[in-house]
Amino acid sequence: MIKAIKFNEVTKILPKHLHKFIVKQPYENYTAQNQAVWRYVMRMNIDYLSKVAHESYLEGLKKTGISVDTIPKMEGMNRILKDIGWAAVSVDGFIPPNAFMEFQAYNVLVIASDIRTLEHIEYTPAPDIIHEAAGHAPIIANPEYAEYLRRFGEIGSKAISSTKDFEIYEAIRLLSILKEDPSSSEEAIDNAQQKVEEIQNNMGELSEMAQIRNLHWWTVEYGLIGRLENPKIYGAGLLSSIGESKLCLTDKVKKVPYTIDAADQNFDITKPQPQLFVTPDFAHLSFILEEFANKMALRKGGLKGVKKLIESNNLGTIELSTGIQISGVFTNVISDEYNKPIYIQTTGPTALASRDKELIGHGIEYHSEGFGSPIGKLKGINLAIEDMSPKDLEVYGIYEGKRTTLLFEGNIKVEGEVITGKRDLQGKILLISFKNCTVTHNENILFQPEWGIYDMAIGKKIVSAYAGPASLNSFKNIGKVSDEKTHKITYNKQELKLHKLYEKVAEIRSNENIDVEKLTSIFINLKANYPSDWLLPLEIFELVYNSKSNLELEVLTHLSEIKKISKYEQLINNGMILITSYKE
Repeated sequence: MIKAIKFNEVTKILPKHLHKFIVKQPYENYTAQNQAVWRYVMRMNIDYLSKVAHESYLEGLKKTGISVDTIPKMEGMNRILKDIGWAAVSVDGFIPPNAFMEFQAYNVLVIASDIRTLEHIEYTPAPDIIHEAAGHAPIIANPEYAEYLRRFGEIGSKAISSTKDFEIYEAIRLLSILKEDPSSSEEAIDNAQQKVEEIQNNMGELSEMAQIRNLHWWTVEYGLIGRLENPKIYGAGLLSSIGESKLCLTDKVKKVPYTIDAADQNFDITKPQPQLFVTPDFAHLSFILEEFANKMALRKGGLKGVKKLIESNNLGTIELSTGIQISGVFTNVISDEYNKPIYIQTTGPTALASRDKELIGHGIEYHSEGFGSPIGKLKGINLAIEDMSPKDLEVYGIYEGKRTTLLFEGNIKVEGEVITGKRDLQGKILLISFKNCTVTHNENILFQPEWGIYDMAIGKKIVSAYAGPASLNSFKNIGKVSDEKTHKITYNKQELKLHKLYEKVAEIRSNENIDVEKLTSIFINLKANYPSDWLLPLEIFELVYNSKSNLELEVLTHLSEIKKISKYEQLINNGMILITSYKE
């Protein structure tokens, strides 16, 4: 499927491992009813949001090529988005948070290819094209917000996850899929809901990814901006929900100033939010993001950073003070009595890099079984190996062909014959290789001669720890696509006939002269066979309003009958208000 997707100037620089999340937009699968749902939501939103959304919204719709009348095509959006340095790709529902953030770091919006059903027209528990295209895309036309979004992706993609994070992602993905599928049983939905709640109640301490996902939710998805007493909407979840965009500005939803505390505020993606955060401006969003980033292992490193990677049980990277980067699945760290890491270890394929570029000869084929190295200074020597000049290295017996014993603080001992070393472009030593080498910690053997060449990374401390590899070319299959696919709705014959009626009305709307006779025939069919469908009668009413025809009165009477079903009353009223105010 990926072969059928055209890449543009922005998307063609995406790393290969992100390609597996991209799907071809199934535009031909959108029904005429889907198009009518898009049109209704967009018209409602624009009418209302023009008064309550951030000023960038309406201008952004024009800049990003979002049409009110038809579901946008990725190709069309991309032709326009490239002018502001962004692009969009189609994906299947929720994708893993790290992947989502990484797309964002490359100025690429991920857009769920499905569209909400008529039953979920006000609010959908699943990501859909209304939420993504009509919610996210317009605000990125604001340069300051676009840069915040890109920077958020850059930092967020480095956030370390816990093992529970992927579980909750999979559970929420399944729940959203089931809730959006009209054929799902109540039992299946209840079981999925129970699973989500069970995991949420046993998450333990929030991981970096969980925290930054919270920040993303309370800003990019559900953010308000301006004064606390009278804020405007900029979050995509609110911009794309005709129900929540109105509810959120009432006193029923609590408003609090946006601070770093939002990182610890969890959310329920399947329900309207009872509390929202208000940022005074977009600059404040970047300020809080940097405040949070300063607390991340990405910038703190140290023992805590390595421990976070070990707990994640996922591919991660540590960077030492020399700049050498070790990427793999970290499984062990030894620390001293001062809580300083003195030895780190990975298990399985590991790669070494510098400045995000793999060191030649030190990829996962060479370090296929793992990697271990001491960290810190030599015992009794104030000068760290990384700060030694060639003369210093000779004085301390660290030179080619010399059999030497290096005793590090914390009692890590390396005994072996120096073969060679690697330096960066500035001459800083990154790596020393030994043969016939034994590495021990007190009485414990960490490496022995029969295992082969011992490569020792040089660095007196861990300056950074983050999710993912340093060099994107080191690992071929990063990230996992969920096995649970979005359910494609199968329509029965009766439903397909209804969609055909929607299609006929759309065709009539596209003509200059409205064919009342054809509309009357469609309406008679609709009333007889689909008495509870409210959206198509509304579309017919729009076409005959003020025509003073019998059909206008008949449709109006029919809509009044449907309004007796309480869940449709407000939807119909809103539609009629829009039609009558627009036509007058």
